[in-house]
Amino acid sequence: MNQLLRVTVVAIILSAVLTTALTNNVSATRTAKLNEAGVRQIVIDYLRQKTMYMGLDLQLKKLGFSGEIALPSGNADYEVVSPQEWEGWGRASLALIVRVDGKVVKNIPLNVEVEALTDVVVSVRAMERGMVLEKGDVALQKRDLATLPGRTCRNIEEVVGKQVRVGMRGNSPIRSDYLERMPLVKRGQMVTIIAENEMFRVTSTGRVKGNGSEGDTVQVQSLNAQKDIPAVVVDSATVRVVF
Repeated sequence: MNQLLRVTVVAIILSAVLTTALTNNVSATRTAKLNEAGVRQIVIDYLRQKTMYMGLDLQLKKLGFSGEIALPSGNADYEVVSPQEWEGWGRASLALIVRVDGKVVKNIPLNVEVEALTDVVVSVRAMERGMVLEKGDVALQKRDLATLPGRTCRNIEEVVGKQVRVGMRGNSPIRSDYLERMPLVKRGQMVTIIAENEMFRVTSTGRVKGNGSEGDTVQVQSLNAQKDIPAVVVDSATVRVVF
């Protein structure tokens, strides 16, 4: 009876060992598969890394891949390659390079379309040329960067106090090139010209030949020398020439 029990136990142990060996062998030779969900997650991870500090709400609207692809066994890693000029939204042709144990096994083309929502400054009413913007004239709204021009303003502070250069309809994204800084000096205005360097400082009177904001370089006619000289606008009554 004891011998029969011993044989039975040995048989059970041998069976468990053989089953484990067979299972490990199948796992080692099993072929991996890359499906649509996997490709989508790889691309989404790439987009999030590419736009990490931009505060965008991203959505991959089109992937251009379906089904699944069989991969050889081994350690797989993935690299997404995009056009150098692509910012990370809109339409683009990407490539997914698949490596197994460091060797390229697949180069998968992907035609994608990405929505990138972010806050942009929009007009709350129609704006005419020459209007100076105040906080109540604008608001922040979520818009898709893929549908906007590259110069769209994203911060209210960068538009308040500026003058409208190109008229806009209400609820329109505000472009930075549609605005201009308020001129501190205007064409024909009399100003004080300060000419200075580390050694001396001279002042004279001149007439501005064109409009200019703080920091702009304008042409000024010196009344003493009767010639035009470039000068930097300091304030509403002063320009500076640096030698």
